[in-house]
Amino acid sequence: MDNLSFIRQTMERATSFTAVPGWGGVAMGIAALLAAGFADQHRGTPVWLATWLATAVVALAIGGGAMAAKAKRAGTSVFCYSGRRFVLSYIPPFLVGILLTIVLARAGLAAALPGTWLLLYGTGVVTGGAYSVRAVPLMGLCFMALGAIALFTPVRWGDALMALGFGGLHIGFGLVIARRHGG
Repeated sequence: MDNLSFIRQTMERATSFTAVPGWGGVAMGIAALLAAGFADQHRGTPVWLATWLATAVVALAIGGGAMAAKAKRAGTSVFCYSGRRFVLSYIPPFLVGILLTIVLARAGLAAALPGTWLLLYGTGVVTGGAYSVRAVPLMGLCFMALGAIALFTPVRWGDALMALGFGGLHIGFGLVIARRHGG
């Protein structure tokens, strides 16, 4: 029994996390595109920040629900060994993003948020994606590139770059993941 347990654990650790939801990414992207259109009309106001924060909560719910559903369809769990590694690698940049959002908003530096969010989200996707299919860390690198661009471009480009990232990249990579990795 000990040998069987060891073999099972070894095989589980060798697998990549394939429950990253392609269709969930598409839905997250659509939510981001809607948010970008609305937020751009309220740039520089508390409504802008509230719009993006609410969209982040909605996207997190969509992504988490879609990930759990895809894992269940595959007969596994988000909390299997590779799933835990994915989630635990994704969480630190996400938490840093929350803290920096609070600090930057309180300091009146909301203009730095698009670049910060794109960079940190990309970092989380890259680190979590190290335990997933190849498209996931590549998507994270694309988010990081957009974040770097957002930090050094005019403030008025922020919503467009977030639409391109949180909207376009999620939709594009979501379709690739859905097609190649089962939804």
